[in-house]
Amino acid sequence: MGHGLGAVKEMGLDAFAERFCDAGYACLVFDYRHFGDSDGRPRQLLSIPRQLDDWAAAIAYARSIDAVDATRVVCWGSSFGGGHAMVAAARDGRVAAVIAQCPFTSGTASVLALDPRTALKVTARGIADVAAAAVRRKPVMIGLVGRPHESALMTAPDAAPGYLGLVPQGYPFVNEVAARVGLQIPFHHPGRVLAELRCPVLVCVCDDDSVAPARQTVRYARRGPTTQLLRYPTGHFDIYVGDAFEEAVADQVDFLDRVVPLAGF
Repeated sequence: MGHGLGAVKEMGLDAFAERFCDAGYACLVFDYRHFGDSDGRPRQLLSIPRQLDDWAAAIAYARSIDAVDATRVVCWGSSFGGGHAMVAAARDGRVAAVIAQCPFTSGTASVLALDPRTALKVTARGIADVAAAAVRRKPVMIGLVGRPHESALMTAPDAAPGYLGLVPQGYPFVNEVAARVGLQIPFHHPGRVLAELRCPVLVCVCDDDSVAPARQTVRYARRGPTTQLLRYPTGHFDIYVGDAFEEAVADQVDFLDRVVPLAGF
């Protein structure tokens, strides 16, 4: 189980994992390198290729656990991690199923969701960060979330309260990331791999998603030969809490019970 853009496992993944464990499934929840409890310097460096390598490592580790059936590993990802779960499964080729929740599927769609002023600021700081890395200076940072028009990756009105509201009280969360990722995101389109996946896939879409626009995700999901699409009348950050969480996690447990049933295990 992997989280989204700059998020750590304590930001809501524990609640999903607890429900899956209560239903009889084992969960491996991890932080990406450079974030949370994982190693990696400099801190707050988000590299898409490295995060996909982390997914591959997590899948391999799960298969190595004696109590785990190596043929029944499921990738579960949320937001940016939802896109990673799709790509990781496609690259691996032996994953039993995928659950992608409010997934990032199209860099183009997500960038167009930013206002032009913010997009310009993110691009400028991204170029500055790449230049700093070239001469081995410390990273140039931008916010993960911010208010409208600020220099941050997510600036929709519901982004800052929704995202930061998932941080547990007292957790030393850092609301920034090396800006170079802002140059990578527009060219990242993980939703395209849904057409290639042959394992069962559940895509949970938030219709009022301000971060990972629903329209393109729905288009990708409808191209997936093994993809089940569920839609919820909520925003991107609502699915982690309250009634939206209860509905989504129940649907996800039902999906697991169908595609990797526990009978006989």
